[in-house]
Amino acid sequence: MAVLSGAQRLVIGGGKRLSGELEVQGAKNSILPLLSGTVLCRGESVLHNCPHLTDADAACRILNCLGCKCKREQNSISINSEQLVNTDVPLELMREMRSSIVFLGAILGRAGHCRLSFPGGCELGPRPIDLHILALRKMGVDIKEEHGYLDCNAPKGIRGAHISLSIPSVGATENIILAAVTAKGNTEINNAAREPEIVDLAAFLNKCGAKITGAGTGTIIIEGVPKLGGAQHSVIPDRIVAATYLCCAAITRGELLLKNADFNHISAVIPAFEQMGCSIYTYGKDRIYINASKNLRAPHKIITSVHPGFPTDAQPMIMALASTLKGTTVFVETIFDNRFRHAQELSRLGAKISVDNRVAVVEGVERLTGADLEATDLRGGAALVTAALFAEGTSTITGISHIDRGYDDLVGNLRKIGADIENK
Repeated sequence: MAVLSGAQRLVIGGGKRLSGELEVQGAKNSILPLLSGTVLCRGESVLHNCPHLTDADAACRILNCLGCKCKREQNSISINSEQLVNTDVPLELMREMRSSIVFLGAILGRAGHCRLSFPGGCELGPRPIDLHILALRKMGVDIKEEHGYLDCNAPKGIRGAHISLSIPSVGATENIILAAVTAKGNTEINNAAREPEIVDLAAFLNKCGAKITGAGTGTIIIEGVPKLGGAQHSVIPDRIVAATYLCCAAITRGELLLKNADFNHISAVIPAFEQMGCSIYTYGKDRIYINASKNLRAPHKIITSVHPGFPTDAQPMIMALASTLKGTTVFVETIFDNRFRHAQELSRLGAKISVDNRVAVVEGVERLTGADLEATDLRGGAALVTAALFAEGTSTITGISHIDRGYDDLVGNLRKIGADIENK
């Protein structure tokens, strides 16, 4: 279970300079499609570097419901998918996380039919699954939408297809890949998502016997194979968690060495820190050092975009940081309609933020003051933690179940580097 489970709130005493070393956990946005991908494997798979997250727990419950056998030992999860006894995912399990929709392609690829409801997750605005449905229908899947459920059948088997996505949707790209690896014929995805998590999924499936090329580019080609076996695989580091800890160090004007971090995965975020005046260095293949001890200034503009652009998931924490820097930063959100929900809570600390639709203007202030706050989504919750580390006095944050979904022992890690934080 995730470390924070059962806690009601976080209590943070601000004003402590953070300094030290942290190891970055495995990627939340990678472990979930990887776990769903094991449904396709006839045999046992072992995933290493698995973070302890409530979303990962939920994915394992879905696997168990399908008849797979999941077992966690520390940071490794073994999944035996030799027997698949069920192809329906109950409503209560689907509602636990938005990424549960990725099981659609995996179950269809294994069994040729499934029934599941629309997923849950953070309320960040419309995230329709139309692209998933259109693509799967093109691959020969009959999909009926009734009363919030999807009834899916491929009576003649899933067949390869040429699919062009109107936007490079990560979820749609993952579902197409999962459905296509054991389909009849070849599948080509144009305007595919290029995120590192897509590359990680393809790498795992290829170890299991799939034939996928082009992952990480705009065109992915999948040559269908009769079946997949199990494999061992290590989950890539979480780039958003890495960005979060960099923000925590910078907002306290501290210094931090991140281990098990991939600089290339967060290369779009690094220029923002450099514009602020932070010193950032890389050591070897997996270490990133930041020093923010000197006077910092606000970056001029942050525009979120699909990978390899600035990630929308990093925007809330950067906004928290920018609210404490001299100058003005303009944030333009291009991915989600409701991505600035954290702005109002940051204002309770004394931040000066004005929001107009998808644009937020942040005027930096010299001081923030502790307040009672509520997290309303995963990354917004991380932004509140980041700001509270800087604020004078004590802050309390409720709604921390959102934070549990993406951060493995956030409290413990921040305490390691000097934060005054506890969960109660």
